[in-house]
Amino acid sequence: MIPTQRVILGAGLAILLIITAASIGLDVKSRSDSAWVSRTVQVQKKISDLRVLMRRAESAARGYEIYRSPAFSDEFQAVHAQIAPALADLKRGVGDNPDQVTLLEGTEPLALRRVEIAAEAMRLRAMNDQAGIAALNGKAEGRGLMDTVMGNLDRLSAEQERLLAARSQDSRRTGIVLLGIDVAGALVILLLVVMVMRESRRTEGALKSTLLETTAAKEQLEAAVAERTEHLVTAHDELRLSVNVLQSTFRSMAEAVLVIDVDSNVLLSNPAAERMLLHRTGMNLSSLRVLSDVFHGDGVTPMKAEELPSVRVLHGEEFEDLEMIVRPHSGNQVRHLMISGRPMRDGQGEISGAVLVYHDATTSRETERQLQQSQKLDAIGKLTGGVAHDFNNMLTVISGNTETLVASLKQQPELQRVARLIDDAAERCAELIQHLLAFARRQPLQPRNVEINAAITDIAKLLRPTLGEQIQIETVLEQGPMTAHIDPSRLTNAVLNMAINARDAMPNGGKLLLETHRVVLDEAYAQANADVVPGPYVMLAVSDTGTGMPLDIQEKAFEPFFTTKEVGKGSGLGLSMVYGFVKQSGGNIKIYSEEGHGTTIKLYLPPGEGMAEVAATVAPQAEGGAEIIFVVEDDPLVRNFVTAQLQSLGYQTIAAPDSRAALQVIENGQAFDLLFTDVVIPGGMSGRELAEEVAKRRPGLKVLYTSGYTDNAIVHHGKLDDDVLLLTKPYRRNQLAEMIRKALGGGGMAV
Repeated sequence: MIPTQRVILGAGLAILLIITAASIGLDVKSRSDSAWVSRTVQVQKKISDLRVLMRRAESAARGYEIYRSPAFSDEFQAVHAQIAPALADLKRGVGDNPDQVTLLEGTEPLALRRVEIAAEAMRLRAMNDQAGIAALNGKAEGRGLMDTVMGNLDRLSAEQERLLAARSQDSRRTGIVLLGIDVAGALVILLLVVMVMRESRRTEGALKSTLLETTAAKEQLEAAVAERTEHLVTAHDELRLSVNVLQSTFRSMAEAVLVIDVDSNVLLSNPAAERMLLHRTGMNLSSLRVLSDVFHGDGVTPMKAEELPSVRVLHGEEFEDLEMIVRPHSGNQVRHLMISGRPMRDGQGEISGAVLVYHDATTSRETERQLQQSQKLDAIGKLTGGVAHDFNNMLTVISGNTETLVASLKQQPELQRVARLIDDAAERCAELIQHLLAFARRQPLQPRNVEINAAITDIAKLLRPTLGEQIQIETVLEQGPMTAHIDPSRLTNAVLNMAINARDAMPNGGKLLLETHRVVLDEAYAQANADVVPGPYVMLAVSDTGTGMPLDIQEKAFEPFFTTKEVGKGSGLGLSMVYGFVKQSGGNIKIYSEEGHGTTIKLYLPPGEGMAEVAATVAPQAEGGAEIIFVVEDDPLVRNFVTAQLQSLGYQTIAAPDSRAALQVIENGQAFDLLFTDVVIPGGMSGRELAEEVAKRRPGLKVLYTSGYTDNAIVHHGKLDDDVLLLTKPYRRNQLAEMIRKALGGGGMAV
């Protein structure tokens, strides 16, 4: 647009504004004039109405004076009630004119007085008071008042007519001027429209070009926004997926994770933390020390406050696999924890919190402990086996010779008593060795299918006189046939040992409960307990209401020679023998005890297959014979003792110190009826291997084994091999005679 056009357009707009302002002002004045005209017309009407009311009142009064009709009286009263309001309304209508207000204020009392005179005349007429009427008429006051009132109303009406004419004339002039201004404004607007249209045509091309450019830019921008939006949506989906993966991983972790602030308040935790530590978001780690005793990895040394993982990590320390043992005051399970910690830092490098990860190593530590215990027992077993072999050899000679000595000293009672003491000591030593072998799982077992309920019922009868009347014995046996594959004699000894321990824990009497159940030990139980194979078991529980055992005593209860009894009241081998018997039988044993509430020992025994087996009765064997016995024994004392005993029983004997010498005897063609060999012999072969080698040359040979310590030669999985006869050292003359006859009679394995 050129400058001249801008000036013209500006001037036109200014003129248009002036015209608009003038038009608005005149319009306001026109409306005001119209209002005044309307108001004047209303005042005229009110004057006319008041004039009519005055005349109606006077007419009603005259009608009553002439006719004395109540209708005229009623009409007068109605009109009389309207006159005062009409005067007030008219007074308000002329309120803007002081002269008229003054005139009306002078007229109002006159009009009211005229009405009162008419009312008084009607009252006197109604009373037929002629004197009063004559006096009232004599004054001639009413007519003068009426004329004055009507005259004043005429003056008001004339003034209103004058005002109406003047105001109407002003309104018409204002309308004409307003019309002229509106026409001028319309012309100015038309001129401006023409100028704008011309300018619009000039700029339309530029606008179209600009619009095209803007449209292209918009499309490019929309494309860029769409591309960016797509990237953002993709990134948001990937972020949401990552968050879901992290949350799922965090919540499903087996390790407890705690995120804490500098005051040890838990800001974030996973479900494992609540299960393992009883901690969750919003708690403070200080409660861990309040609710529990915290120890170092040795389980003995208390962990000081400054040594706590949360304190160390908030001081900037990083660590991996810090060991800590937590013993809750509530009596819940003791937990062995492995803890890793990392501090968190803010933008300025200051520590703002920390992340702690707790791994529950309780199960693995318990498995390690059980493995160590098993390895320790295995080592003890090997040591015990070596000692038992040599010790039982010596006890065989001692007990056998003392037995002979006792028999030969019948005429010397004092010496015979000494010999008996030696014999008793040898017997006790033999029992001690057998107890150690039982604990070390080196005793030869002869398991069979045993009806467990019947066995427990019989054992309970045996226990009643043993435990005494102050111990109440109860049995809770699961119904139905239930067999366990065990050595019945060892089971009786095991229950007897546990019952005696229970009695000692109830010095003031109590209850002993024997229970049997079928149970299934699952994979989780097997993983948590060493040497346990998952599957079905027969559970035998022995419970008492005694003093119970603290945790540290429970951990040592199965160790040999460990006892809490006074000196001379317990060997410490009872439970260790039970432990060895159960483990060697392929089962498991557990102690559950609480101080002041009693103890329960559960034996998990392998189930039997098929019906219970009845022990075979063996007919008494005749002592002695004339057969040839081939004795293979490496210990010369034992060898000489055995051959002497056999010869005293009438047998012929051949002896060899080892497997090589024994094979040489065989090669020489020496005849014999029974091979009586130690299981553990020198010469490159065991007794079992020697018997198998001899059988190649002499099929059907009968064999009797002897040993003070059975290894895997004739015992497998804790069980003596089928059809194997074993005479356990130390043995006495009658035992030797019985087993020799049994072997010769067909009881020994023919190889």
